[in-house]
Amino acid sequence: MDLRLWWRKQNDLVALIGEERYRDRLAELLSQAAPRDLAAMGLGCSRRVDRACRAPEVCGQDPEPQPDGRPFSRSGPVPGACSSFIDCYSPHGIRVRFSGGDRHSAVMLLRGGPVEARLWVDGVPLLEGQWLDDGGHWLEERFFVIRIGGPDDHPEQGYTSIGEWLHDIVSLLVYDADLRIPHVLVPGPTENWRYPVVDVRDGTVRVYADEEAQAAATPDREFPVGAP
Repeated sequence: MDLRLWWRKQNDLVALIGEERYRDRLAELLSQAAPRDLAAMGLGCSRRVDRACRAPEVCGQDPEPQPDGRPFSRSGPVPGACSSFIDCYSPHGIRVRFSGGDRHSAVMLLRGGPVEARLWVDGVPLLEGQWLDDGGHWLEERFFVIRIGGPDDHPEQGYTSIGEWLHDIVSLLVYDADLRIPHVLVPGPTENWRYPVVDVRDGTVRVYADEEAQAAATPDREFPVGAP
């Protein structure tokens, strides 16, 4: 109810406390919310991003565990609501993604561009002042991965890709939500990270320049899970 009221009373609240304080509290409330709360709030979901939940009698139910007990991402209408939500209408540009089993959540306020975009994972603000891409994803239900602004002095740096938020060469944030450790990975002069890919196998996080490098098993970076 706190979240719904905060969302519905935006104009009155901004007039009282200002834009930044309103957005910080909005992010805090979003970070505390369960998927069913966001469905009740009226955000678009992974099923239909352009409208609020049309099946609250289903999505408002308790989530059903998988028969094998493994976490999974949901796309509704489904008990427990969807695992991701999108705001298509307000200037905040809300994106919320839950990891499998709803153990962790990533909240983004895009606010119209990479310079103004902000990120919170499990309520922890990350990378303020960095350029952020317009979305990220969960890996192994533990690591939140998102592209961020790459180094200006990289020899291949430029801006040629139409529709991309960031410049050609990007850096990466790989955030370990279990240990609350951010890994900020910046490509060196010979690492051309236009579309980098991350995977986790055998207790090791690996970063590849692209999908072809991943298929060839030639990572640019490796570090053990749990490393500071």
